Amino acid sequence: MIPKPNHFTQPQDFKDGVLLLIDKPLDWTSFDVVNKVRGMIRRKLGVRKIKVGHAGTLDPKATGLLVICTGKMTKQITAMIEEDKGYTGTMKFGAITPTYDLESEETDTFPIDDLSADNLAKAAQEFVPGYSQQAPIFSAKKIDGKPAYLHARKGREVEIPKRYVMIHEFNLTRVELPEVDFDVCCSKGTYIRSLAYDLGRQMNNGAYLIALRRYKSGKFHVNDAITVDTFSERLAAIPDPAPDAANG
Repeated sequence: MIPKPNHFTQPQDFKDGVLLLIDKPLDWTSFDVVNKVRGMIRRKLGVRKIKVGHAGTLDPKATGLLVICTGKMTKQITAMIEEDKGYTGTMKFGAITPTYDLESEETDTFPIDDLSADNLAKAAQEFVPGYSQQAPIFSAKKIDGKPAYLHARKGREVEIPKRYVMIHEFNLTRVELPEVDFDVCCSKGTYIRSLAYDLGRQMNNGAYLIALRRYKSGKFHVNDAITVDTFSERLAAIPDPAPDAANG
């Protein structure tokens, strides 16, 4: 049974299993959030170890919903990762970056005179209901047992196999070139950075992400998420465990 999100009244709850919906801040890695939450729970419980994990990575330049499980709830993570995700964001057309987002500088530029709201919207629908996608070279995708970004940082050329991903919806919600806002619902493992890059290529142009926010993961919504600071305040407000409970 899935517990009510962000519901905890005593420290022991985190061992029994708590489901946390956290609104990830900009420039934090998903591991940063998990590590911060784990550290706060460990200090509250007075223990050295507590299981804490997330159900789907968000890039550092992305914000939004990060589903985190503690204790016995970590057994549910694999199933949660399989669920569809929803994102909103902004792409910039007329240029590309090596990372497909703002983590690197623009390397090539293109004229955008031939782009229009109509032809962009039509091109976006060609990715629905899915396509064979290649992960960015600057990603955690494993190549020869190592994350692809480690190969990229050393200037190695590696071949990343394509993977079919489902794009259930891909709607452009604002077109004010060079910026284009979008809303996408997709299967797990979809790289939205790659989707932006691929749409740019589809237009014989270039595009990269300048903003990304995950608003949905399975049945969970970012509107129900709390910030790391709010979690810290709520955790501090609950009573400390009894000495024997903390050592149990």
